Amino acid sequence: MDRYVCARRGRASLAAAVIGSMLALTANAQDPFPTKPIDIVTHASPGGGTDATARSMVLGTKLALDVDMAVVPRTGGGGVVAMNYVWNRPRDGYTVLAITPTHLFAIARGQGPIKIDDLVAVARSTDDPIVVMVRNDSEVQTLSDLIELGRQRPIKWGTTQIGGVDHVAGAVLAQRAGTELSVVPFSGGGEIVTNLMGGSVDAAGLNLTEALDQIKRGDFRALAVMAEERLGSIPDVPTTVELGFDVVFSTVRGYLVLKGTPEDRIEILERGMLEGMHQKNYLDYLQGSGLDASSIAGREEWDAQVKRLYVDARQAMIDLGIIKER
Repeated sequence: MDRYVCARRGRASLAAAVIGSMLALTANAQDPFPTKPIDIVTHASPGGGTDATARSMVLGTKLALDVDMAVVPRTGGGGVVAMNYVWNRPRDGYTVLAITPTHLFAIARGQGPIKIDDLVAVARSTDDPIVVMVRNDSEVQTLSDLIELGRQRPIKWGTTQIGGVDHVAGAVLAQRAGTELSVVPFSGGGEIVTNLMGGSVDAAGLNLTEALDQIKRGDFRALAVMAEERLGSIPDVPTTVELGFDVVFSTVRGYLVLKGTPEDRIEILERGMLEGMHQKNYLDYLQGSGLDASSIAGREEWDAQVKRLYVDARQAMIDLGIIKER
């Protein structure tokens, strides 16, 4: 009798498990993704390269995903405010963090709640080398002239924040060239452009997406590209490497979610972004910024680059004494 009761109970438990699995599958089938607007959280003020890139990405991606998307600026703290905001949102795929190396530098300094292992890559949107620029009416004609200026007095160098990628890029270049910088921080690339045009700073490390129009109009003079190869859009501008300084920095921009976001939703976001960014509007945006489709990458390549950038950023800040090795 006891064996009979146990057998019945076993069959009942098995049936309940099967029914539970079927209900879960049904629930998933009735809960497609996405069904409501997706927020792209940025750290940049309107007008900068990160803001412009995000808005251009959204145009095609919302069509690919058939859902509304909004760019949500959360400025301040060099990405920390944006990361805090995302950290406190549900991990459901409806909140996506737009990052640049600035965020990785903040994480390396231990700022904010996010650690590098909390980030899950979705897609990369730009790979945008830093270009050393001055105003076109500056007496500085070449990178050598700028270096010499810094030996006479510190170069007023516009940057988005202390310890950010454009600060570290300039500081590493100055260190290896034996010259001096005086860092002047601003809230974003748009403000740097304005202040460089206004003469408040001597030079800055800007991305093509932030200053290509000014270069084409003749407002800015590009002195060097912090890359190994010249850029097709400004082919006459030498690289730091060919000028004898092994200083390579690029502002990559891309999109991530936090660990714990359902895998199927990450895959949907990746497919949607890649499809959206390969549409004509976004490709035209890249071309207008001096870039091309090679900037676009899926989650595997982007994830590897994020991890590598974090390691490189942390080491650069240790070398410059910005943070201590631990």
